[in-house]
Amino acid sequence: MQSKTEWKASDIVVIGMMTAAIETAKTVLAFLPNIELVTFLIIVYTLVFGKKTFVAVLAFVGIECLIWGMNLWVINYLYVWPLLVLMTLVMKRRGFDSAPAYAVLAGSFGLGFGALCAIPYLFIGGPVMMASWWVSGIPFDLIHGGGNFILCLVLFRPILRVLGKGASFLRTI
Repeated sequence: MQSKTEWKASDIVVIGMMTAAIETAKTVLAFLPNIELVTFLIIVYTLVFGKKTFVAVLAFVGIECLIWGMNLWVINYLYVWPLLVLMTLVMKRRGFDSAPAYAVLAGSFGLGFGALCAIPYLFIGGPVMMASWWVSGIPFDLIHGGGNFILCLVLFRPILRVLGKGASFLRTI
């Protein structure tokens, strides 16, 4: 029997705050090429708030569409970010709880981001278009992966500790 997720007003507030923090972090660091906190925040939010992070991720994608308009990247965001939530849930279920483990996830995700985003090009122009699009972005993926790894390694424990305290408080209301 499948259990239903019970939603409270505080869940809606938390999802709004998660979404706002993700969008703010993305905007603040937009001047740096492929250095971002979105991956890190999605990982720690998933560890603290679980499956409810899927809703925050979809809200984030919606806000990005309102800001930047619709284009091919929307398709990418609709599967790439939920995939990160899913990967984090799997790691959590398997007992991973160390900063290095999640830093490797964040770094690997950054390295593979271009490959994941190249998938629609397979259907648009075939394998050659997909491969050329991906290969041309590898230098950016290297920066993306390295930045994700370092940011997650440094920020993981302090942010997780603060979020854990906040989540504990929210459970009492």
